[in-house]
Amino acid sequence: MQSPPSIATESFTDAGLAVARLEEIYERNTKFLRDRFEAYVNGEAITTRVRAYYPFVRLTTATHARLDSRLSYGFVAGPGVHETSVTRPDLFRSYLTEQIGLLIQNHGLPVEIGESAEPIPIHFAYRRDINIEAAITTSENSPITRSLRDAFDVPDLATMDDSIADGTFELQSGAPEPLSLFRAARVDYSLRRLYHYTGTDPEHFQNFVIFTNYQFYVDAFAQACQQRLQSGEAGLDAFVAPGNLIMRTGGATTGDAPARTPQMPAFHLVAPGYRGITLINIGTGPSNARNVTDHVAVLRPHAWLMLGHCAGLRNTQRLGDYVLAHGYVREDHVLDRELPLWVPIPALAEMQVALEEAVEDVTGLEGFELKRLMRTGTVASVDNRNWEISGPEVIRRLSQSRAVALDMESAAIAANGYRFRVPYGTLLCVSDKPLHGEIKLAGMASEFYRRRVGQHLEIGLKALERLKQQESERLHSRKLRSFAEVAFQ
Repeated sequence: MQSPPSIATESFTDAGLAVARLEEIYERNTKFLRDRFEAYVNGEAITTRVRAYYPFVRLTTATHARLDSRLSYGFVAGPGVHETSVTRPDLFRSYLTEQIGLLIQNHGLPVEIGESAEPIPIHFAYRRDINIEAAITTSENSPITRSLRDAFDVPDLATMDDSIADGTFELQSGAPEPLSLFRAARVDYSLRRLYHYTGTDPEHFQNFVIFTNYQFYVDAFAQACQQRLQSGEAGLDAFVAPGNLIMRTGGATTGDAPARTPQMPAFHLVAPGYRGITLINIGTGPSNARNVTDHVAVLRPHAWLMLGHCAGLRNTQRLGDYVLAHGYVREDHVLDRELPLWVPIPALAEMQVALEEAVEDVTGLEGFELKRLMRTGTVASVDNRNWEISGPEVIRRLSQSRAVALDMESAAIAANGYRFRVPYGTLLCVSDKPLHGEIKLAGMASEFYRRRVGQHLEIGLKALERLKQQESERLHSRKLRSFAEVAFQ
């Protein structure tokens, strides 16, 4: 086995120094893999396997002593050895510093940093797809005769599941308890998927996320962000569009727009400490909603919010009315196996209050008058775009559920927020009422979009600004945590 010299495990009582050691191990080991891979590409004979390992964070405690019961994260549930492997400590520096600092503070114990037993797949030693970084491997004249898998570790899908988050993880005898929802290779997998689907590097993603299902919201968001940057508004660093096209304060722009629009383009209003806002156009359907949230979740955002259009199911609703979801009928089926239908997806008070107050601020309505424009109720999400012509059984089920609106994405986004412990909320805007003869037609749609898109987006942005003012410990509610939870947020 070719491996870099081992680095001894060391204890740290300073979170900053602990993260610096994580970076040192990670950067050295990934460089070792890249160097060996490039030699392999250039024809150097490799007769033994090449391997390097992710760094780990470990906490060992011997007490059942109860900590502050108000905490939702930052502590381990009981005595034992608790450990997780780590990737990209440069990207997660702020997050890791906070999480490790809380462990040291809450337990009064040092953490250990060392090399884990989890190999780094050669694909993940590169920041981008290995086929881009090392395209020479596809050449017909390549001198390589030995299979890549014979020489290097490659991604193993069997070890990159979500069993910790799903509560199905089975601890092997003598193995440490998990410290985080995601191990390193699972995170690396999602970091690459994010660039593939959204067209922007994970470095640009912010901690407050809006998902939408219409391009109109993207156009309004881009225009608003560019205006704020050009005005020199304090507290903003840049606006990033697909292709890592970066506009900085004052208007200076770098990067190139992609030749093709990515499947789910992302746009980022960047602020210091990842305190800005990311907007992703996920398109139509629950599969897209589940897919993108599976990957955004590894970035551990503080909140995500669905802003989109829906069918109003009540005759008292008008086109342009808002629906604040306080419950979900999950007829989309994309998470039935991971999160059974008997699991409730509760409304989160912090999200609900922020959204309702934002609607009041923007519309000028409050109290009983707000009911003229917004209804709080159950949203049904389906996997059939043509649900309205599927027969009377569908209509009866919707009536029995007391749903007030229907879409295709909201339930999946909320359910994955619940599943991955990311605070979630939904504010929809009624774009049609097919049960009451108001089908979305071209002329109607243009007028509706003109009147409501800008206001709807403004409400979402104001809601996220309110959430930013809250302590993260309060926002990350204990309602999202299970019996024996991992320590990391």
